[in-house]
Amino acid sequence: MKSIKHIFEQVTDYENLYKAYMNARICKRYRREVLRFSAHLEDNLTQIQQELVSGTYQFGKYREFYIYEPKQRLIMAQSFRDRVVQWAIYQLLHPIFQKGYISDSYACIEGRGTHSAVERLHYWLKQTDRKPEKFYYLKLDISKYFYRIDHAVLMGILERRIKDARMIELLSRIVNSNTNFGLPPGKSPGEVQKAERVNDKGMPVGNLSSQMFANLYMNELDQYCKRELRIHYYIRYMDDVIILHEDKKQLHEWKDLINTFLQERLKLDLNKKTCIRPVTLGIEFCGYRVWATHTKLRKSTALKMKRKLKQVQEKYAAGEMTYERAMQTVNSYMGILKHCDSYSLRRAIFGEYLKPPYYDGWFYLQRNSIDAEGDGK
Repeated sequence: MKSIKHIFEQVTDYENLYKAYMNARICKRYRREVLRFSAHLEDNLTQIQQELVSGTYQFGKYREFYIYEPKQRLIMAQSFRDRVVQWAIYQLLHPIFQKGYISDSYACIEGRGTHSAVERLHYWLKQTDRKPEKFYYLKLDISKYFYRIDHAVLMGILERRIKDARMIELLSRIVNSNTNFGLPPGKSPGEVQKAERVNDKGMPVGNLSSQMFANLYMNELDQYCKRELRIHYYIRYMDDVIILHEDKKQLHEWKDLINTFLQERLKLDLNKKTCIRPVTLGIEFCGYRVWATHTKLRKSTALKMKRKLKQVQEKYAAGEMTYERAMQTVNSYMGILKHCDSYSLRRAIFGEYLKPPYYDGWFYLQRNSIDAEGDGK
């Protein structure tokens, strides 16, 4: 694989920084912090450039908060200034790294999102279904992946690829920042106090460079499975891996070899979700359950969707949400549903108002029912 040289000069080029600013402000341009930065744009970009070139740029503290869907996660948000620097690095390094990824790595890559991953797995299941052998799947799930990435291992991977001392020094300051984001083995974000976090492991969830580093880190496993183990039916979406094979014993053997590789080379562990089962049971992957004959939304995902749409309907009926905002939510869910066999689910949610523009009736029906209840009291 070709080494990356003279990249620091490109990262700190003013035009690259301006492009990074434009990317960083997408969907955020009217936030107070962004407006302040934009008011003195040329001065701010010039200052960032000078500080990067002189090696004096200091990354600020992260703002921490938790999200609870689909599970509890600790999120760390950067200042807008730091996001511009992250974009300046990402928009140059990510396309170069991406060229070395296998074709069946799907996370955080343009054109290779969750739907593409599910479609690829469905295609493979249709292929294996035509064969006389009974197929099984090995599902690998890595324990607390983002919180357990080893900084020394990651820097070793970066140093093998990038032969530019100033670029490595800048990346090292991002990787080895004093955020103490890592978690001790077997712990979840909500179980650990800030003082108990590990400072030599973990990448901040929500950080742009973390997406790039996480893919680069797992590319080591991809290359091992494809080049050394010669696994044909292998697909990965971030830290979720699916492997298909007709020999159950072979899958157990691969599982042991992969577990050893993860522990010894990447300092990671598999969690309890790792399993080997017949493909006829369906494979849970990227929020869907996939069979050779069809694809359905995962039950837990469908329940969350129903609850969310009910809340949207009630908020709209109470006048707490605009029609436009409500429709954004509905359309986003319909985008998810159109990628699977979901007629029954859509019928259960929308009833006779199944297709646009008939969602209007679904919303107004809820508003009128509430009005009628109020009049009857």
